[in-house]
Amino acid sequence: MLGLKRRLRLETERLTLRPPQHADYTPWASLRRDSADYLKPWEPTWAEDHLSRRAFTNRVYWASRSVTAGTAVPLFLVRREDDMLVGAITLDNIRRGPAQAGTLGYWTGQPYARQGYMSEAIAALVHHAFHRMELSRIEAACLPENTASRGLLEVSGFKYEGVAQSYLQIAGRWRTHVLYAALRADRRGKAPAV
Repeated sequence: MLGLKRRLRLETERLTLRPPQHADYTPWASLRRDSADYLKPWEPTWAEDHLSRRAFTNRVYWASRSVTAGTAVPLFLVRREDDMLVGAITLDNIRRGPAQAGTLGYWTGQPYARQGYMSEAIAALVHHAFHRMELSRIEAACLPENTASRGLLEVSGFKYEGVAQSYLQIAGRWRTHVLYAALRADRRGKAPAV
């Protein structure tokens, strides 16, 4: 199982997706700090030490343990042309047994938004989840007013499934989310979003 962590590397047209490493701290902290106003409206409230080296070290250890245990696939998006960190994507809450499902989450730094990087990353991770991990269902949720994220999920083949009241705490308060899912053997037609 330990070799899995080192081998976990997905390639897209422009990106390498790989687990975070300790050496990523400075680019990660800079990108998050510079993109804070862009990211914070859509994320849980950042802890006081969110951008600290210690908090990042804990993230790296969590990522390593999660990949080894098969409970999550946390990946950084690194642009191959210049090794720039552009964002991150995580398949978390992986459930085996009868569910064979996981939950998708992602963020992109503001300078790299709306350039197609995340759609490349989602396509690669969904393919990996369905064909390598043999999952059957990938779920995602976003705030109803996050039209960019909703559009990204829809373009990526996720279908609207409904609404979850008080689903997550975002920016310090419980927020309702719209739910999407992609299925490995999807026979559903386009579901209209509300």
